[in-house]
Amino acid sequence: MPIRFWAGTVLAVALALPVMPAAAASINWAHARQVNETTRDYEFVPSHLVFRRGAVYRLHLENRGKETHEFHSPAFFAAITMRNPGVLNADHTEIVLQPGDRKDLYFVARRRGHFRLICPDHDWAGMTGEIDVK
Repeated sequence: MPIRFWAGTVLAVALALPVMPAAAASINWAHARQVNETTRDYEFVPSHLVFRRGAVYRLHLENRGKETHEFHSPAFFAAITMRNPGVLNADHTEIVLQPGDRKDLYFVARRRGHFRLICPDHDWAGMTGEIDVK
């Protein structure tokens, strides 16, 4: 009985972890172009990000506010190949930043598009932005 529970637990944990796509393993992440994004109370700086399809990026996020902020853009996250998807929340819809947090997301955009960016807790105060992939 304990063996079945342990094996089932390992399987459940393994299935819950984000898997790096095979395509991400072949990307040279050492030459990622750094783009900085700061969250403050109640804004994204800059509020408009532009990326090129196929380019390698390191998105450096920093929360300089006094409240928790989220970099929420589910459609954008679905359109990129990530080196480190574990930086996202469990639903893969946002990156949560506590006050003083700094996080990096390494990615390559797979498709062009225009994506909405919000902080779900503070969009009412204008904490919104845009992401364009050209």
